[in-house]
Amino acid sequence: MYVRPSHRPRSDADVLEIIERHRFGTLITHSPAGLIASHLPFMIDTTRGEHGTLLAHMARANPQSAEIGSEEGALVTFLGPHGYISPSWYADRATAPTWDYVAVHCYGRTRLHSDDEALQNIERLVATMEAPPPKGWSVADLSADEVQRLIRNVVSFEMPLSRIEGKFKLNQGEKPERTRAAVARLEEQGESELAMYLQRFNDL
Repeated sequence: MYVRPSHRPRSDADVLEIIERHRFGTLITHSPAGLIASHLPFMIDTTRGEHGTLLAHMARANPQSAEIGSEEGALVTFLGPHGYISPSWYADRATAPTWDYVAVHCYGRTRLHSDDEALQNIERLVATMEAPPPKGWSVADLSADEVQRLIRNVVSFEMPLSRIEGKFKLNQGEKPERTRAAVARLEEQGESELAMYLQRFNDL
């Protein structure tokens, strides 16, 4: 991914925040027919590996599941907040429009999980996304047979990260008054997360 120096994350925490806020990523791998991609929810375990380890699962019926655990490298991308920035928002309109966005690319090799690891992986994702019991759903709501059927129908895996890149293209280098105007318009449009990142990465 092309990243200008001014668009680099300021810390590892910036990148981790995007993965945790926008955990629905895209897994891209090689297959005999060429590149193949799936859109999946991911968890990240920052305690494992130099750059952390991603965890996910997919339907066993998905053709890409045959590529899990291969020696080929894989890429997972996460797209954070993004949006069109119009010069019409500025008092001084003598500039070009742009598209501001945040993106993270994660590289590594996938490793297939055992059945026990698959169950733990699914339980962890559910616990993160659901409210605590008794109101929230959990795997414990399933019978033993239903749990086994669930495990048979998915391919669970992890991906220790060998490299991770973040791009935070957020009006850096623009006049502060223009960026303040963009923040105000984004907030008016309900795009508060993108507005927040513009403020943060321009020290406003």
